[in-house]
Amino acid sequence: MAKRFAIVNQKGGVGKTTSATNLGAYLAELDCKVLLVDLDPQANATSAFGIAGTVRRCVYEVLLGNASLSSVIVKSAHDGLDIIPSCKDLAGAEVELVSALARESRLQKALDNGDGKYDLVLIDCPPSLGLLTINALNAASDVLVPVQCEYLALEGLSQLVQTLDLVRRNLNPELNLFGLILTMFDPRTNLSAEVVEEVRDHFPQTFNTVIPRSVRLSEAPSHGQTILQYDANSKGARAYNKLARELLGRLGIDVPPLEEPVPRKRKEAVRKKAQQRPVKARQEPRRASVSADGRGKPTRKTTQATANGRGKTTRKASRVAANGRGKTAVSAAGAKRASRTSQPARR
Repeated sequence: MAKRFAIVNQKGGVGKTTSATNLGAYLAELDCKVLLVDLDPQANATSAFGIAGTVRRCVYEVLLGNASLSSVIVKSAHDGLDIIPSCKDLAGAEVELVSALARESRLQKALDNGDGKYDLVLIDCPPSLGLLTINALNAASDVLVPVQCEYLALEGLSQLVQTLDLVRRNLNPELNLFGLILTMFDPRTNLSAEVVEEVRDHFPQTFNTVIPRSVRLSEAPSHGQTILQYDANSKGARAYNKLARELLGRLGIDVPPLEEPVPRKRKEAVRKKAQQRPVKARQEPRRASVSADGRGKPTRKTTQATANGRGKTTRKASRVAANGRGKTAVSAAGAKRASRTSQPARR
């Protein structure tokens, strides 16, 4: 029988579907045969693989007993990863199963009859603790709990632990809390670091791998792809790759170590070019030239007015010169103006 993991958290938006789809893709990349069960009526995992709207049968008919497990399985773009899709009809399954016999074990019976060829089964649960989640917990052997690195995500963990205890006492005594997955970690905030420390103090099963907040992880489902297909070199992709290897390591399965990323040729060329570029010497700012007059005192450059051939005054940059008597000489136009101003006004 395959190892079954229920990915559970009653709080929405913590990364359950993102973890289920990308973790399943990397487990299949590591030569594991994986079956992903989309048990969420929102069918986000189904949309993430680009098969929403193309399936004829879904897990809803399996729970009602109208179809076998093998008849609804859809192959994904990843070798070794198959999907049991969800659909909008699943929203009414909880109401329809209220009067059904053994309604808590419908999924368990279906998996017992059809998951023999798989190594791992991942069950993506809805953000609630209703009948669908109870079916997943009853069918699973282990539980994975994604936890967002924010304060409000901690408040729901106590209620989830109580639910797991109830399922152990009444339905599935072998249910094991396998590990907590820290998601949406933001290294720029102190709150994320505090939440990581708090969770690890209370839950030693927490994985060492932390999933960072990444735009690439958010963009991949809109293209109907996993992060392995969309951008395998991104931070989010490497984080889920490490998480898959850590999970298999806990199961006692040997996996090759993760290779470090090779720097891109463009960045390497830019770096080498910057190292080879010579450093220019710093130039001193230019200063205005100073000349000495006849008395030995420095005088700066001035602009004097000179007359051109037409008798008009033009500006010309020249130095102030000294005559033989030690007095400053000015141009003809300047002397003429000076004589006019010195004559008394005529009556």
